[in-house]
Amino acid sequence: MRRVILTSPKKIHPFGEPARDLRIHNEPLYTLQERVLAKYTTKTTELQIGEHLPQIREEMIVYRNNLFFNQGYIDSFIEKAKKHGRACRAAFHADDPAFSEHALPLSTSYTPAGNLYLADLWYYPHGPVADTRPLIIDMQPKEVGYYSVPTYMAEGSGDLVFQVPLRSLLAIDSWVHIFIADVVFGVFSSGVGIEKRLEEDLKFKIKVLGKALYEGRQVLECSELVQIGKNCTIDPKAVIHGPTIIGDNVTIGAGAVVENSIIGNKVNISQDVQVMLSVVGDGTFLPFKASLFMTTIMENSMVAQNTCLQMCVIGRNTFIGAGSTFTDYNLIPVEIRAMDGNNELKNANRPVLGGCVGHNCRIGSGMIVYPARTIESDVVLAATKERRLIDKNISFEESDHHNLRLGHLHETPYHKEEDELESW
Repeated sequence: MRRVILTSPKKIHPFGEPARDLRIHNEPLYTLQERVLAKYTTKTTELQIGEHLPQIREEMIVYRNNLFFNQGYIDSFIEKAKKHGRACRAAFHADDPAFSEHALPLSTSYTPAGNLYLADLWYYPHGPVADTRPLIIDMQPKEVGYYSVPTYMAEGSGDLVFQVPLRSLLAIDSWVHIFIADVVFGVFSSGVGIEKRLEEDLKFKIKVLGKALYEGRQVLECSELVQIGKNCTIDPKAVIHGPTIIGDNVTIGAGAVVENSIIGNKVNISQDVQVMLSVVGDGTFLPFKASLFMTTIMENSMVAQNTCLQMCVIGRNTFIGAGSTFTDYNLIPVEIRAMDGNNELKNANRPVLGGCVGHNCRIGSGMIVYPARTIESDVVLAATKERRLIDKNISFEESDHHNLRLGHLHETPYHKEEDELESW
């Protein structure tokens, strides 16, 4: 089968990069797509803007390169499409709970068609044709969350829940979709999948229990649920609960707690750090007592001691100073708004949501960031008496380095064109 990749050139705010180059599950989106499709495809064609699909009579799968999908969804989509034997396009019901709750808000990539929404994923058994039929794949969502929060934190229901699918497809149009792909459709989904398998697969359940007994560990700590890479140093007083994946050359200190997370290669997690339902990119450094909850950190970043990040997304090569807090809840009961695929503020459809910091940022110590606020790539923010509270989105033009005597020493790789024009 040939895979044909359609370009989505739109840059995702605040990173200043197209979705294909951003990390999902600690790997670039384009390599994740390639890995998921590897067992089906042998040839690849990547189209630039304006190019047409190759007019050849050949089985092919076509997708936009801002799509995140997991193995479960692709396996079901291709299997069902082949059974139909006709050209198909991925579709969702408007009332599908996982899609309507998490994928549709802030999106700009789906095409409405009656009570359906069409995604940019097609299957052609004999080459491209104009007539395609919608193909709906059951995402198999499960309601997961917290059932004892105050009603004022959960829009009056008292339940702060996520619709967690086992089969995932999601267009990355906003930084919030990275949070959804990594956490709700990622580590949360992995945990739900393990629970389902333990309930339905007796052989797997016996294997897990056997491993736990043999290793003298609790079930969630056994090697069947906690995958550890090569050359890792893990203090015996650290607590690691699965399903968790830990890369190579990782150091985890005493008192650290890691639960249901993805930890990349060469990550340093110091004493008493908390990492829960999070994705930590390669080369990240978390000094003592840093806390991550349902948060994504891309590669080579640092979150200093006593800093708390909840439901946040942090770009690569970024530093966040000690004692900073990214809040995730509006004290006044108004909707949380976030940047959508058109860089407009829209309802994020979440009662709680943290903030987002782009690539190559330097954020001073002791900052307090309001929910869903963004800081663009290459920004430097120094804490001052006048500014410790970030209550609006921060653009590159507002970066402190523009006004510092030695500000020219701060490299700005994601705004090179602007800097070159100014200097010229």
